[in-house]
Amino acid sequence: MRVLGIEGTAWAASAAVYDSDSDAVDIETEAYEPDSGGIHPREASEHMAEHLPKVIEEVLARNRVDHDGTPTNPASIDAVAFSRGPGLGPCLRVAGTAARALAQRLDVPLVGVNHMVAHLEIGRHRSGFEAPVCLNASGANAHVLAYRNGRYRVLGETMDTGVGNAIDKFTRHLGWSHPGGPKVEARAKEGEYLELPYVVKGMDFSFSGIASAAQDAVDDGTSVADVCRGLQETVFAMLTEVAERALALTGRTELVLGGGVGQNARLREMLASMCEDRGADFHAPEPRFLRDNAGMIAVLGAKMARAGDTLAIEESRVDSDFRPDEVPVTWRDPDPPSRPAGDLVQGAEATVSFEGDKVVKTRTPRSYRHPELDKRLRRHRTRLEARLTSDARRAGVPTPLVLDVDLAETRLTLQRVGDADLRDALSEERVRTVAEHLARLHGAGLVHGDPTTRNVRVGDEGGGDDSRTFLIDFGLGYNSGHPEDHAMDLHVLAQSLEGTAAEAEELVAAAVDAYRAVGDEQVLNRLHDIEGRGRYQ
Repeated sequence: MRVLGIEGTAWAASAAVYDSDSDAVDIETEAYEPDSGGIHPREASEHMAEHLPKVIEEVLARNRVDHDGTPTNPASIDAVAFSRGPGLGPCLRVAGTAARALAQRLDVPLVGVNHMVAHLEIGRHRSGFEAPVCLNASGANAHVLAYRNGRYRVLGETMDTGVGNAIDKFTRHLGWSHPGGPKVEARAKEGEYLELPYVVKGMDFSFSGIASAAQDAVDDGTSVADVCRGLQETVFAMLTEVAERALALTGRTELVLGGGVGQNARLREMLASMCEDRGADFHAPEPRFLRDNAGMIAVLGAKMARAGDTLAIEESRVDSDFRPDEVPVTWRDPDPPSRPAGDLVQGAEATVSFEGDKVVKTRTPRSYRHPELDKRLRRHRTRLEARLTSDARRAGVPTPLVLDVDLAETRLTLQRVGDADLRDALSEERVRTVAEHLARLHGAGLVHGDPTTRNVRVGDEGGGDDSRTFLIDFGLGYNSGHPEDHAMDLHVLAQSLEGTAAEAEELVAAAVDAYRAVGDEQVLNRLHDIEGRGRYQ
């Protein structure tokens, strides 16, 4: 099968031909490069209208050969795939119009591809991985995805701006031309580490405050090279930590990287180091497949076309807010891989061992993080976990007893509770209980920070003390009485259910219902707001 791919979400006017028999991908791209600042939608769409026909014609001209080697005119194409979204509406419409016209002219099926799923699938395709977690790091977006039961689930995403846009915001402040990422990477090599805000909430992250703090540091006279080093070390450590959290939550052992920011050597180095430390496999596609390109559209388009996942012309409207978790994955088996069992649990930031009725949790150094940042985070989170675990227990929330704290070794010894993680023993009643625990926690002015299905321990169904549901791992917690912070706890719980439960919608609804019965309605109102802030809403 040979598929023509057309990419037109923002800056890249790109076309490609993919031959599934030879696995060859021929890409032609004309990049939009604004004179200053970021992408201007009107200019980008004008660029798309001017250059997309040219790149399509050029790539077709190079591929006017049939499967048996016979020259053909027009090129022998079996399907046309195009980026249906997410992206800038004016650009998407130009690409969609071109794709419809070509599909009709060539009398072949039309395939509408989700641009972000294509970033994931090209990594999976090129690596040969079975079921990886995907970290997408691009200009307008940043999120972590994993496949489960017929869809890609968003396990975490930026709650404000995309990672590339945050870096570009800083470089625009310096008067540097677009794109800013390569310039930050170059200057960071000359600088010393500078501490900047580090914002991870469960598996979500926030970049806008970091960009503002970097601007302020430069305005206050700090070396630009030092700020670039601190910005890069902080932002990429956040992305790597969240990717590791996703691996720990899902039990997966494969990670792929997507998105234009993935061209940064330091980010790839961090991710490779993290995966090596935890025995996972990592793959970053070659740069031409990391930045926006039609090759990934064509490759995924071929998989979709082979599965019969095509569009009628009248149903092919573009969608600038096309979320990856809205896409029915028709080209893969629905079942996730099984997770290996064991007595030694490797979490996202700690190793846990069981010693009789005790649990020893050690926050081991993370080699991917700058040593100063790593030491600060491990000590801070160990101290927080010890204090908030005890505070929550005093507030009436079941938690393990803290038996010993060793800040020098960033090690906690805790009471062993429960028989399994909630992830491995899901039920509606247990999820309702977790929501009630969170409401009680919030009533005491406490925030868990990371209430995933890995951070809840449950006992037997037989009743008595062993049947209790315990909250554990308060390392990302803090004190707050604000409904926004409390709603983030519910948001993190919902995301983890999406990533681990077969019938997540029913469980999320049960959690919301249970919280409403005993908690603050303002929190649920804020939860709705938070869910609407994701980059794909």
